[in-house]
Amino acid sequence: MNITLVRASMDDAPTIWQMQRAAFAELLSTYQDFDTNPGNEPLEKVQSRFAMPATHFYFIRVDGVNTGAIRVVDAHNASPKRISPLFVLPEFRGRGVAQAAIREAERIHGDTGWTLGTILQEKANCHLYEKMGYRPTGDTQIINDRMTLVFYAK
Repeated sequence: MNITLVRASMDDAPTIWQMQRAAFAELLSTYQDFDTNPGNEPLEKVQSRFAMPATHFYFIRVDGVNTGAIRVVDAHNASPKRISPLFVLPEFRGRGVAQAAIREAERIHGDTGWTLGTILQEKANCHLYEKMGYRPTGDTQIINDRMTLVFYAK
């Protein structure tokens, strides 16, 4: 299985938006976080992220097929790099795709000075990031009575 990151452009925003909606649909249904879930964002929000100067969107490709995406915010200065969001389509989960995408993002942008947030209640997500060397910062953000975000750094 060949997993690569391929830089996306503003023209790819509608494709990433559709993939993002599919990838986050189950979490949106579970946590009802309509104001914060990427699966509920309008296309314009994805386009506005593309327009940010420090943003790097990549398709995650497995054997040439787009299976998800990762956004890296890297201003190339003293501020930490950030992953937000990272997603893999449901039919490609459980194959190490997210791990490979993180490793490749770190290869491209450097392997230290990273931050990210994930859902505390999603133990598999927390395990993934901890396995990849990310550690909880101690900061959390309650989104609603079902969901809390937990923040990590590496």
